[in-house]
Amino acid sequence: MRTKQWNIARLDGNAVRALSQEGGYPLLTAAVLCSRGMDTPEKASAFLASDFSQLNDPLLLPDMEKAVRIIRDAVDAGERIAVFGDYDVDGITSTCVLVRYLRSQYADCTFYIPDRLTEGYGLNCGALQKLRDDGVSLVITVDSGITAIEEAAFAKEIGLKMVITDHHECMDQLPDALAIVNPKRPDSTYPFQELAGVGVAFKLICALAGPDHLAEVLDNYLDLVAVGTIADVMPLYGENRAIVANGLQYLVHTDNPGLRMLMRESGVEDKRMTASVVSFTLAPRINAAGRMGCALLAAELFLTNSLSRASEIAATLCRQNKERQNAENAILEQAYAILQKEYDPEEDRMIVLWGEEWHHGVIGIVSSRISDRYGCPTVLISLEGDRGKGSGRSVRGFNLFEALEHSSAYLEKFGGHALAAGLTIERDNLPAFKECICEYARENIQEEDTVPVLEVDCMIRPEHVSLDSIRGLRMLEPYGMGNPEPVFGMRELVVEEITPISSDRHLKMRLSKNGIFFTAMLFGTGSGGCPVVQGNIVDAAFSLDINHFRGQSTIQLMLKDIRLSTCELKADHALMKSYSTFIDGQAITPQEVDRLYPDRRDLVAVWRHLNSRSENQRLSAPYNTLSRRIEWESKRDINIGKLFVCLDVFSESRLLSYHFKNGLVNVRLLPYKGKADISKSVVLGTLRRMKHQNTSAT
Repeated sequence: MRTKQWNIARLDGNAVRALSQEGGYPLLTAAVLCSRGMDTPEKASAFLASDFSQLNDPLLLPDMEKAVRIIRDAVDAGERIAVFGDYDVDGITSTCVLVRYLRSQYADCTFYIPDRLTEGYGLNCGALQKLRDDGVSLVITVDSGITAIEEAAFAKEIGLKMVITDHHECMDQLPDALAIVNPKRPDSTYPFQELAGVGVAFKLICALAGPDHLAEVLDNYLDLVAVGTIADVMPLYGENRAIVANGLQYLVHTDNPGLRMLMRESGVEDKRMTASVVSFTLAPRINAAGRMGCALLAAELFLTNSLSRASEIAATLCRQNKERQNAENAILEQAYAILQKEYDPEEDRMIVLWGEEWHHGVIGIVSSRISDRYGCPTVLISLEGDRGKGSGRSVRGFNLFEALEHSSAYLEKFGGHALAAGLTIERDNLPAFKECICEYARENIQEEDTVPVLEVDCMIRPEHVSLDSIRGLRMLEPYGMGNPEPVFGMRELVVEEITPISSDRHLKMRLSKNGIFFTAMLFGTGSGGCPVVQGNIVDAAFSLDINHFRGQSTIQLMLKDIRLSTCELKADHALMKSYSTFIDGQAITPQEVDRLYPDRRDLVAVWRHLNSRSENQRLSAPYNTLSRRIEWESKRDINIGKLFVCLDVFSESRLLSYHFKNGLVNVRLLPYKGKADISKSVVLGTLRRMKHQNTSAT
């Protein structure tokens, strides 16, 4: 578990109490609002507003009137219309809401979603020619098209009319289309720029239907619009907050057979519908279709009116999601095996790996997981024949696009932005590319850039936490980009119990303070990665949840980070000061000698732990955690100072080497034949003499 930097918001207690009293907000809710700048009733009310008055007039979008006129004329003339979408959730939902609406108006409407694995993102001339050959005369893009200069020119050349709707950033030149609807156009005066692609498609439907039919549009489409907006990680304030907050309510009672069956197949039909349920349960299953090359199946799910067909497709998407997870895990397993042999935490600032026929659709997700674990930019490349296609993810403070630009001499093509990018490369150029971009990373990444930051809304005490206060936080929902789930901190909790669950993939803890006990969950970390042990005094950062089980509701802390409290760190500091004084050859007290001196059983306990926990002869752990783990397992007094004495003894005996980085001690076990003789250790011999002298003196 990586160490995080806590960024704790500064709070004015008087402002929190005033907002609570004047605005009628529960104290915990008021504290979160104040921590995020909504410290007056007026600001809080404006931020939390989610009624339909937040929806802006769609005709304020650039070219919207023109787009409406072109589409209505095409429908009235019986022209064949194609909606051109994208293979992610935003693109699929954008496609489906517009196709469903146009077909409800008796339009001759088809759709086209490019194959992620063979065509890639966006418009392409081959697809446009195919649509023209199929009798299409008008193409409407959704969630794409704003940078398609050449493709728009080709469409015009072959007699295809084009209306572009998109939400991505514009280039200096706009495509030559009949209408371009995008809130981010340089000339746009639309009040809200952060609509998803499906949000722009929704505004087009609203404009086509007219204000008198808004209620009908909301009933029929807002559920899908909310799903696409959440999945595309758009900021959930302003117009998006209104779309998502109300869309989630429509989703609970949706009449869309595909959504209903997907919720049932995913096991969330009877759960409280939140943005998190969409993000972590529904969206991955829709996305899996695109990643595995079957986006058309996901589109069919939301277009079919047959419950039985919807049920069939929903089950298939869930299977595909399992396949996607299996593909991810297979690549991840191969990557970790390579990294355990090759990765040097002291020297390496970037990870570049390649493998034969790694699945193109999932290497981006795997890159993200590796980047999170190792705290550095990661590029994974899938090789097929003489070429490789890669996907990378970066960390705060390192621009991956600029790094690829620096290494572009070795690339066929690349694209993306600061935190995520893709590339194509010839197999023969891989070693030179890796050397070039890794050297660039070494020169441009500082250690502090690799430390993840955790935003904490406020520090609280046990008495602040109750079922009612947690329920009160729900008025802040929906959570997402721009409005994250609140994170609270609490100091000096005692770790009463740690219980591994789900085959030690997660941990359940029992924490206490001032006689109040809490159940806490730490997901994604097993006992081997836990930074604390039973009996430690810790600080915890967490979100608050209510667990419902067998008719009972209990409080649950969902841990975002857990670390040793200041009192524990001060004790470590004193021991490390004693250790440093001793290593520097200066005098230490008899009590300090006793704390530092390891007897044979202490040395055995440390060596056994290092051997049993190392992978490929390597082990990395927070240095102040390692001593506590060994102490807990062995029931020996292995404090941090004694641990380092043991490491020095083994290092002198050439059994291991070790170094520090970012609060981690990185141990490498060295090959050794025969039985090591630690009796010649200078460190151990010196401490032994000091201990005997102290004993003789008494």
